[in-house]
Amino acid sequence: MRLREPSRKSQRSPWERRLALTRHRAGRLDPAVQGLLWTLVAGICFVLLNTLSRYLTAQLDPFESQFLRYLCGFLVMLPLVWRSGLAAYRPRHIGGQFVRGLVHTAALGLWFVALPHISLADMTAIGFTTPIFIMLGAWLFLRESMRWERWLAALVGFGGVLIVVAPGLSGSSGSYSLVMLASAPVFAASFLITKALTRYEKAGVIVLWQSITVTLLSLPLALLHWQAPTPAQWAGYLMCGLLGSGAHYCLTRAYGVADISATQSLKFLDLVWATLMGWLVFSDQPSQSTLIGGLVISASTLWIARRESRRNA
Repeated sequence: MRLREPSRKSQRSPWERRLALTRHRAGRLDPAVQGLLWTLVAGICFVLLNTLSRYLTAQLDPFESQFLRYLCGFLVMLPLVWRSGLAAYRPRHIGGQFVRGLVHTAALGLWFVALPHISLADMTAIGFTTPIFIMLGAWLFLRESMRWERWLAALVGFGGVLIVVAPGLSGSSGSYSLVMLASAPVFAASFLITKALTRYEKAGVIVLWQSITVTLLSLPLALLHWQAPTPAQWAGYLMCGLLGSGAHYCLTRAYGVADISATQSLKFLDLVWATLMGWLVFSDQPSQSTLIGGLVISASTLWIARRESRRNA
């Protein structure tokens, strides 16, 4: 008598079964809630990435740091490409990938120049102007609806950002704060292009081609002041590549399941993580304005998340 072969499901390890169960439960959540959760995970990854990037960029030229960050992002994705095959990562519209890469490279150039000169909390707070530009762009170009709750949460969150940023603009780092601020609308344009690409491209394809295009476009400026990285710096940039690819994947998944404007208010919560990491790693003491602004931002974040959940329920 022929013995019945065990099914693939029964051969799964306990870890694989738990992961499959988690995916099943997450897939049953409302799309808006899924988008908020993906955005939350992306925000934590971005704060860890920014902390490590600030440490490394203080040692190397900003443009070389930008190039190495995305080169390593490409390298950490190669095992996935090898496993799935090149065909799985072939874009349907390669021109759109290069346009997005060009815009993102320009934003990163401004961001990396200012990165070593301002605190993580202030850098994150300035970056919160990006959601405002994203909401405006999504309303103007993607025809997404903008309910009054989203506008109110964005404006209250932006008010919290002003509380954090205003005292620092008059200090020695004021010019670098303005450079960082100038990157916000350019990042917003990049994320809006990403949202448009999710209509016909998979998240993994978008993340891979972002790494490819930004690496190629960053190389000429990186070569101007090239300095050979140490083994420790290579290890740090590989970790940056892992964190960055993971963060952009989560963000792309968020844009794929929910309106881009619905996910932006949750990004204000990143200030809490950035303040904590700045204090732990760089001994950046959060100012009173940072703490007050953080409370305002967190309140608006929790309120809009609750409103979105109730509305979609």
